Amino acid sequence: MADEPRDVRPARQTAAPKTGSRVRMSFSQRREQLIAVGRQLFAERGFDATSIEEIASRAKVSKPVVYEHFGGKEGLYAVVVDREVTSLLTRVTSALTAGHPRELLEQAALALLDYIEEETNGFRVLVRESPVMSSSGNFSSVLNDVAHQVEHILGAEFKTRGYDPKLAELYSQALVGMVALTGRWWLEVRKPRKETVAAHLVNLCWNGLAQLEAKPVLLTRKGVK
Repeated sequence: MADEPRDVRPARQTAAPKTGSRVRMSFSQRREQLIAVGRQLFAERGFDATSIEEIASRAKVSKPVVYEHFGGKEGLYAVVVDREVTSLLTRVTSALTAGHPRELLEQAALALLDYIEEETNGFRVLVRESPVMSSSGNFSSVLNDVAHQVEHILGAEFKTRGYDPKLAELYSQALVGMVALTGRWWLEVRKPRKETVAAHLVNLCWNGLAQLEAKPVLLTRKGVK
């Protein structure tokens, strides 16, 4: 019996997907992408050293796209800073849950160190100097907001211990500034572990407050108040 004729036509090939094709983003997706790119570049290079060209190039878009979303580099920077200010302030304020003042100091210190560890680029953006102010402020404004909260805590403690409550503002600025500057240092060295850093910060703050003199004077300038 003769073999049946075979179909020798070539099999139909399924077209392979094109490589290198980009999925078109929605307006909101593109905006979020540009914010992420800007955040990274501002953290790496600072505001002045970052250009619209770099932002557009890293996002793989044209410069007009950046202008369309933010009006320019300043607009993008302001959005990035606004988000970081809100994020940091929310972390710190939501962390202040304990009633005892020492625990509140621990929570505030850890909240800042957590932010530095988990949102390093955001922290770098905030602590870099820039001529552009966002609508919600900058790192200094965050520290002032936190200091005002600490001021209320210290004010109540000062009254209880017989100290002048008017000085609570001075001490709150000093304590928050100390934690912030230590955080900037720890950002680069990352040693010791953050829990140890927080413990030592609170040790200095709390034990210093515990031995507070009601009317301190300068030993090098006796008689000067």
